[in-house]
Amino acid sequence: MMINNSQSSPNLRSIAVIGSGLAGLTSALLLQEQGHQVTVFEKSRGPGGRLAAKRVDGGSADIGAQYFTIRNPAFYQFLDEHAGTDAYAPWQGRFGYQTAPGQWEPFPDETRYVGVPRMTAITRALSAKTDMVAQTRIARLESDENKTWVLVSTEDERFGPFDAVIVTAPPAQAQDLLADSKLVDLAAELDEPVRHVQPCWSVAVHFSRPPFESYEGMRVKSDLLSWVGNNSSKPGRDDAGQWWVLHASSDWSRANVDRPAEQVAGDMIREFQSVTGSRQEPDNVVTHRWLYAKSSDTDTPGHRWFADQRIGLAGDWLSGGRVEGAFNSASGLVDAMGNISG
Repeated sequence: MMINNSQSSPNLRSIAVIGSGLAGLTSALLLQEQGHQVTVFEKSRGPGGRLAAKRVDGGSADIGAQYFTIRNPAFYQFLDEHAGTDAYAPWQGRFGYQTAPGQWEPFPDETRYVGVPRMTAITRALSAKTDMVAQTRIARLESDENKTWVLVSTEDERFGPFDAVIVTAPPAQAQDLLADSKLVDLAAELDEPVRHVQPCWSVAVHFSRPPFESYEGMRVKSDLLSWVGNNSSKPGRDDAGQWWVLHASSDWSRANVDRPAEQVAGDMIREFQSVTGSRQEPDNVVTHRWLYAKSSDTDTPGHRWFADQRIGLAGDWLSGGRVEGAFNSASGLVDAMGNISG
């Protein structure tokens, strides 16, 4: 497949976006608004990123970000305009955190949003407004004599030329892509961010009866678990029984990153029972390992734009780690790119 620039529209430049999470889709849509021709490449069948859900019996469970907050008014405007007001809604749950075993305090009062009827509703709505090439993993970038970029997939398909490339993959994957593209200096810029990447084991468990009724979402005081939440309490879910999502702590996930999923799930479920006091055993278990869940780096510049190479980096790992950070990172990058058609 070749994507040809329109010779009759010299001001319309073509841009490739690698990754269809919130940062990638935000970049694509904001650039399209400026009149640029944008193509999004995604290695999976559908839009990816942290707004992820996994199919389970009777529906789906959010295995990535559990909710998001909105502090930037521009994020509201973007979601309403491009995803639609029906794609997300407040999660009217009770949220608590554990100060000591058996002792709970409520979360600060803040509106928390989720995708409806699942987190992926947001990215699917956004991706519908983009030109997305799915199930295509980009292996490297090649520069031609016109200083434009051709993208080469793992299947040796070639896409382009593009005047600029935005990479929204996690830092470890972005670094590999840059290194394989012989952009050694740019790859070296990611040495420190890669060291801060943290994994996370996520387990969705189903109970026929409520295992815990004091809160719908909890930050727990545990060396093993960091979060447990009643996914079925979110708006738009229509589950028989309750699906709960458990997230392991970063340290425990790193120490157990290569263990069999069944063993990991068993340990996490036993810890959930200990934390909540529930004696129920789940009747269904779905496990997912995030190798690049989040970053512990506090030195986050927001985005990176390498003007000489016309390559940009965006993602929540560059902007504080929150879901909204992905939007802030992408919108900041688009601003930094300026008028690239000049």
